[in-house]
Amino acid sequence: MRIAMLAAAVLAGSSCSAKKPVVVAKTATAPPAITASPANQAVSEKQAEVPASQPPSPQPNPAQPQSAISKPDPASATTAPVPDPVADLITKVEKEYQAGMDAFQAGQTDTAKQHFDTACNALLDSKLDIRSDNRLEQEFERIVTGIDKLNLGDLADSDTQKSEPAPIDETNGITPSADAKTKAKAQAEIRATHSDLPLMMTDQVAGYISYFSTHGRGTFERAYARSGRYHDMMVSILKEEGVPQDLIYLAQAESGFHPLAVSRVGARGIWQFMASRARGYGLQHNMWVDDRQDPEKSTRAAARHLRDLYAQFGDWYLAMAAYNSGPGTVQAAVKRTGYADFWELYNRNVLPRETRNYVPIILAVTIMAKNPSQYGFDDVSMDDPAAYDKVEIDYPVSLRLVAECVDSTTDELQDLNPSLLRLSTPRQGKFELHLPAGTRDEYQTAIASIPSDMRLWWRYHKVEPGDTVASVAHYYQVTAKAIEAANRLDSADLDQDTHLIIPIAPSKHPVDTATYARRITRYHVRRGDTVETVAENFGVSPKMLRRWNGLHSDSLQGRRVLALHLPVSPGSERTLSASSTSTAHRRTAEVASNKVPAAPDQESNTEDPSEGAAVLRHTVRSGETLYSIANAYKTTVAALKRSNGNVATLRPGMILIVQPAH
Repeated sequence: MRIAMLAAAVLAGSSCSAKKPVVVAKTATAPPAITASPANQAVSEKQAEVPASQPPSPQPNPAQPQSAISKPDPASATTAPVPDPVADLITKVEKEYQAGMDAFQAGQTDTAKQHFDTACNALLDSKLDIRSDNRLEQEFERIVTGIDKLNLGDLADSDTQKSEPAPIDETNGITPSADAKTKAKAQAEIRATHSDLPLMMTDQVAGYISYFSTHGRGTFERAYARSGRYHDMMVSILKEEGVPQDLIYLAQAESGFHPLAVSRVGARGIWQFMASRARGYGLQHNMWVDDRQDPEKSTRAAARHLRDLYAQFGDWYLAMAAYNSGPGTVQAAVKRTGYADFWELYNRNVLPRETRNYVPIILAVTIMAKNPSQYGFDDVSMDDPAAYDKVEIDYPVSLRLVAECVDSTTDELQDLNPSLLRLSTPRQGKFELHLPAGTRDEYQTAIASIPSDMRLWWRYHKVEPGDTVASVAHYYQVTAKAIEAANRLDSADLDQDTHLIIPIAPSKHPVDTATYARRITRYHVRRGDTVETVAENFGVSPKMLRRWNGLHSDSLQGRRVLALHLPVSPGSERTLSASSTSTAHRRTAEVASNKVPAAPDQESNTEDPSEGAAVLRHTVRSGETLYSIANAYKTTVAALKRSNGNVATLRPGMILIVQPAH
């Protein structure tokens, strides 16, 4: 659905003093080109401005749209009417839009979504330039504003694994006031807190402690729970690299320990590296892999970068500030004032606002994380450490095939291999593939049965009760003879729990298709930016960036804002058996890992086919944890994990099965 994309386009265009035309390209693989608005807001190395929300435009009478065709000239009444494609398009769009509004008011959200989709697609897929005709422009902004006002973003298709917004963007945007009681309490805790980072209590630090204890509590709790997954690995690497181990809390503040976290300016991964800086520390980025999203590699790179910054400034606070805004920014502030002291630079207001907030945020997170019981976090259920097997491969392989070889899911494999940008490993070179713990030998045995040049396309099917060669062939859209030949079958009978090789022709199983989020991200162009550097930072191709913004060269001269769509990894594919008896079982087992569209603030009672008893299905919301959900349903984290395939990572939109308490 393109609702979110259209809404962002309106926001981008509504602030322009002189509007520029938008070339709406008809394409099945990417959203259309967008011309964003100018802005004078300067940004730091890792900070960008969030577009302000716009009030809805006045809505004209639906029966007589403002953008309707003008009254004809009486002088031309005797001549044949001239076709007006703009008026025809507006009539079509208006009809669908009004049908959607009627359906929405009647509570038929699915039907409303279909009508809104049709209306939006009619505008986007037409060959008419929306911004070049005042009537089209008015209709465009009117329906997008109306749809956006209904918060229909929650109804948009959600079949992709979306990048996570970096928490530091939100917390850096506020400067909470200090609470005297909170400051006194934290001051007392510092004296009893052992840390290999210098801890200092100021009004700014106390303000963020107060924020994370109240309004930002969910942000802190979610990140604190996820720290269990990476804590041991990260602390070990920080120690090996000779830097303070409590720098791990810089990662908590930056990304909440999400490997897929992306900031507004394209800093990516747990440690929020910009592409150019990452490359300088050995983190590779190409169309297949982004090492910034690899927890181990990025941790080592961050440790070395912080060590170099400390060697340059001789102070950990200044090193952290330089990590945020770049060493040149901090060095210029030191040179300007003559003070190599963060708090002096803070008080003299010579650092960017987000950098001034950055160090107090990290100090607040450190103090709270090292004193969880004092802030009510001692009962948080920590994520289990990431346990996996490693196998070095020198061939490309589809994650779908890997999942079938080890009886796992593509979601789990993407979680274990977050650096992969696609559902396959790189086409050339070696790659360290992470597998579920204890499955290395199983994978090696299974993959050996698949020709090395067919591992992007062929599949590995586990025989379920009721499967026949014919039913399996029908499901995978291959011939029974092909399956019989590939597996050297002498009989049509299939033994349960054995495996079949499925020889799928490459042309029938397309790969390499990049997927982009529907939501628009606005980026404020900085001095020295080019199409190549911006595309690299955000992990998109320069070709797509040029297409989205109507650019014909790599120069960004005269452009102040770019509109782009963040790359996303394809969502997991439901692997259903051809037999109806196994379909229900698999659907139940995979419900926690599939990301499906969810109506906001709604849980539903339903019948679980494999259990034969009523269960609850809970739609995970942003900020929720297993601990908070368990408390809400008066159950336990262990029970939630048992009912959901031992799920450890929650994402908004995920569906959890909740067994009701008895």
